[in-house]
Amino acid sequence: MSTERVDQPGPEAVVLPLPLRAGDTTPERPWPVRHLAPKISDYIAKMPPVWVEGQVLNFKKWNTLYFLTLRDTDLDMSLSVTAPAAAIGKIAQQVSDGSHIVVHARPRFHAKKGDLTFAADDVRLVGLGELLARIEHLKGVLGAEGLFDERRKKPLPFLPGVIGLVVAQQGDAEHDVVSNARGRWAAAQFEIRRVTVQGPRAVPEVSAAIAELDADPRVEVIVVARGGGSFEDLLPFSNESLVRAAAACRTPLVSAIGHHLDSPLLDLVADLRASTPTDAAKRIVPDVTEERARLVQARQRSRSAILGRLDREQHTLEHWRSRPVLATPTTLVDQLEHRLHAHRDIARRALDSALRHAHAEIVGLAAQVRALSPAATLDRGYAVVQRADGHVVRDPADVAAGDRLRVRVAAGELAADVVG
Repeated sequence: MSTERVDQPGPEAVVLPLPLRAGDTTPERPWPVRHLAPKISDYIAKMPPVWVEGQVLNFKKWNTLYFLTLRDTDLDMSLSVTAPAAAIGKIAQQVSDGSHIVVHARPRFHAKKGDLTFAADDVRLVGLGELLARIEHLKGVLGAEGLFDERRKKPLPFLPGVIGLVVAQQGDAEHDVVSNARGRWAAAQFEIRRVTVQGPRAVPEVSAAIAELDADPRVEVIVVARGGGSFEDLLPFSNESLVRAAAACRTPLVSAIGHHLDSPLLDLVADLRASTPTDAAKRIVPDVTEERARLVQARQRSRSAILGRLDREQHTLEHWRSRPVLATPTTLVDQLEHRLHAHRDIARRALDSALRHAHAEIVGLAAQVRALSPAATLDRGYAVVQRADGHVVRDPADVAAGDRLRVRVAAGELAADVVG
């Protein structure tokens, strides 16, 4: 039974047992390192050996042992691996930093230093054919998800204000893109992110650079450029994590990896694939000389079109102005005026004639009326005798002595009284 010595007040110290389980430890009753380290070692020793794949980093040899770091190709995680020369065998000359290997190893905990390493007993190099097969499988998976669909691809801006550029820390790709772009458009501005473009650090660094530039509102297009390389060097650009980071980019993305034989998957998910960094520079900015020439041609065509239209309209205007109705605008009015005057004179003569006939007719009718009128009889000396009530007296018997009578003559009326 493990015990620990705990000093108590008094002449003697009391020895108490250590907690049996980790959950029973307390600040007052902890486990010493010498007690915990063997437990960890025993626990890890029970783990079976495992096949692990990764990318080689810090590969070196000391005596008959090889030491390396096995790094994950997607995330920033790594394991320390030791392997005897017999485990690596003939492939030792082919293994270097960046190589893809599969190791069969058993975890081992070094209690003295607290280090966890993997002791490998078999190391195998991942062949080119197998890598190609994995890329083809990943290509099918991503294609089925629609990441390579042409409908997803965004058009590049005609003249981006700021160009995001992801390039190697050293190399000609940056110079090729910047110099050719500014040669075409001198005012081109760049936001450059220099990263590792091959090896274990390529995927996280390139993905982070794309995400950073995508978050910059000034950047209107992003170019990922590299000046070619071997198939193994370009493996990071077919990595699933990097491809998905490019697919999630909202800013138009141009892939300029420059590998013609085997296109990395980044070429398929990018909005535009450029064959080389120089080709990318020609795609992202217009050529100022060509644009000026096109502008001059457009101005000439516009001028010719406008002058031609003006010439046609001038001819049309002259044609209409030469017509009699426009040459002498009052011709038609004059004709109508003459007709109006003629009709007015005819109307006057007709009215005068009608008035004369009507006057003659009225005179004749007046004579007839006058001849038939009682007034004509009165003019001849006759008179009309009426009683006071207006009745005409036709018989002396119609009146009596003392009646008041009205006697109408041609020139007026007389009052008379009946006396007998």
